[in-house]
Amino acid sequence: MSNNEPTYVVYDGQCPFCSRYVKMLRLRKAVGNVVLLDAREPHPVVNKLKDANIDLDEGMALVRGDEISYGDECIHKLALMSTSHDWFNKMNHLIFQSPTASRLLYPMLRAGRNTTLRILGRKKISETGLP
Repeated sequence: MSNNEPTYVVYDGQCPFCSRYVKMLRLRKAVGNVVLLDAREPHPVVNKLKDANIDLDEGMALVRGDEISYGDECIHKLALMSTSHDWFNKMNHLIFQSPTASRLLYPMLRAGRNTTLRILGRKKISETGLP
């Protein structure tokens, strides 16, 4: 991966938790060129993930060059890449620096997301009819 090539974080922009999470991470300071992509908006990286049969209703994704990290692996890597300049990033790093903790906690985070979307009356990404 070249130094100028962006790192993409693909998340559900209709999920208040997902949106807040990616905005609170201090990735730009730590990684540099980071692009936050709403999985509900058309973009070649979103299409690449869909073509790879990655279900963005079931997890967020981190794309760095040809490397794709998804779900629990994504939040684990994001925790390792973020800075520790504030309480949120320190806690995020403390919890998700462990691949085991990420694997065990991610299903609960996903369930909370799905429940919140239902309560708010928002459709899943796959139900929106986007290509």
